[in-house]
Amino acid sequence: MSLSPTDASPSRRDFLKVAAVGAVGTLFPGISQAADLPKVKLGGLQVPLLGMGTGVKAGNRSNALQRSGEKNFHDTVRRAYDEGVRLFDCADSYGSLPMVAKALKDKPRESFVLVTKIWCHAKGGIPNEEPRDDSMAVIERSLREADSDYIDLVQLHCQTAADWTTTYRRHMDDLEKAKQKGWIRAQGCSCHSLEALEAAAVDPWVDVVHARINPWGVKMDGPAAVVVPVLRKIHAAGKGIIGMKLIGEGEFRNDPAKIDETLRFVLGLGCVDALIVGFEKPEEIVDYRKRLAAALLAKA
Repeated sequence: MSLSPTDASPSRRDFLKVAAVGAVGTLFPGISQAADLPKVKLGGLQVPLLGMGTGVKAGNRSNALQRSGEKNFHDTVRRAYDEGVRLFDCADSYGSLPMVAKALKDKPRESFVLVTKIWCHAKGGIPNEEPRDDSMAVIERSLREADSDYIDLVQLHCQTAADWTTTYRRHMDDLEKAKQKGWIRAQGCSCHSLEALEAAAVDPWVDVVHARINPWGVKMDGPAAVVVPVLRKIHAAGKGIIGMKLIGEGEFRNDPAKIDETLRFVLGLGCVDALIVGFEKPEEIVDYRKRLAAALLAKA
């Protein structure tokens, strides 16, 4: 099966052209950067094409950016916001939500998108003494940590089993209740197996999926030739997809050619709506914006 980009519809070609022009505008002085990063639809939300992940080397409520020091964490989040990166991907297991919220406390809440993920597995992820059986309580705590009346997207974290939509149905019901209360605006899962992706594709509960995707199959749920058809199935079902592990969980962080290749590849698939990158310092954000602009131009 070919993994070349799908034949773009006129509306998608127009989007890519407009997005490319906007992104390239950030390379020239005097143009508002925040306005130039293209927006996409994602599970009923409207989000920037490029988001910031906070899950680098994360677990047990710790992450690499946090360990680099509070100042670097704060400065990186603030630079991301100033560059128009208004999608911030957190998780309970990362421990990052309170720190992101603190960094953005003076910004209008409606101006950025917060994502968090709930760890409901019996082992790992979060401290052992933490309860894992009450997602509603976790959402309420997340609202306090975010100092917000709502979280834009809440997901069940790191699903691997083919039957996760049965095993964790009670947690799914909790998220649905929270959505009805207005505490969250969209719900979904992050997947770490092909079987979990297949389950997400067919369950109507799922609004948005985090999926691992790059051209090389590194830190993914299988080779790209196997994973991409499932992503297209998910997208065809009307669900949003956030692409993660674009550079193999950092394996190709220092390889500019591979960064460019993966951006062109993923953008060209036509089924990945938004991208997240685990930025660890402010200058990385500027670099990715330039590379994203070039990738958009290549696909326009």
